Amino acid sequence: MQSRSGKLALITGASAGIGKELARIHASRGGDLILVARRLNKLHELKSELEKACQVNVHCIECDLSQENAPEEIFNEVKNNGLQVDYLVNNAGFSIQGYFDEMDWKIIKDMIMVDVQATVKLCHLFLPMMKKRGHGKILNVASSAAFAPGGPLQTMYYASKSFIVSFSQGIAGELDGTGITVTALCPGATNTEFEKVSGLDKTDLFSIEKAFPAEQVARDGYEAMLRGDMVKLSALTALNKFVLKNMNLFPRKRVLQQIKARQERKD
Repeated sequence: MQSRSGKLALITGASAGIGKELARIHASRGGDLILVARRLNKLHELKSELEKACQVNVHCIECDLSQENAPEEIFNEVKNNGLQVDYLVNNAGFSIQGYFDEMDWKIIKDMIMVDVQATVKLCHLFLPMMKKRGHGKILNVASSAAFAPGGPLQTMYYASKSFIVSFSQGIAGELDGTGITVTALCPGATNTEFEKVSGLDKTDLFSIEKAFPAEQVARDGYEAMLRGDMVKLSALTALNKFVLKNMNLFPRKRVLQQIKARQERKD
């Protein structure tokens, strides 16, 4: 039986996929939750499930992280309700498959806001409170894509995840000795809504590669956060692990060609 954590976790993108599974894991260990997502009905469904099954307190915040002031709205609601966040989980993110120059600028901007700015801003808002208390944990959900030289047809997504890994390690170094740890979770192909939203469900990336359960990835990330690991790879086949480990041995142009081929739609 897991020991009860007694910690309050704030999880963005909590209505589905990895975020939803992270919420279930944390609640199963006795931790209260602040769930953040755009779909309030989905959050309320999860709230009812977790409060009934785990006897924890769950607070829901409906929020669109593509909006400029969204992180401040989250922070202010948490503060106004007298809540103290012990674990900050920046999980929200999305991507759209396609050529960068052919994408509508609003889509690109929204990806930057959700995948990059929201994570940075939430860390910036909540870290001073954690430092004042002398403890806290941050889990930033990135991707194994962060370690590729680039991602043709997913250019903004790959770039954003590279940023998140670098950013996470940078602030982890700054926070050494403060009682606060920062972990970047870097999964490979995972069964979530991501592949359908991004348009990758009709590509070799998801039709050929083995996609791992979101629950497994969430558990890997949660345990890594508790340990204070800086980077945690998850949902990788033996071949994926070999390729990542030896990425620098291959010509970059060839790697980019292979990535592009796997991300082209087959319909």
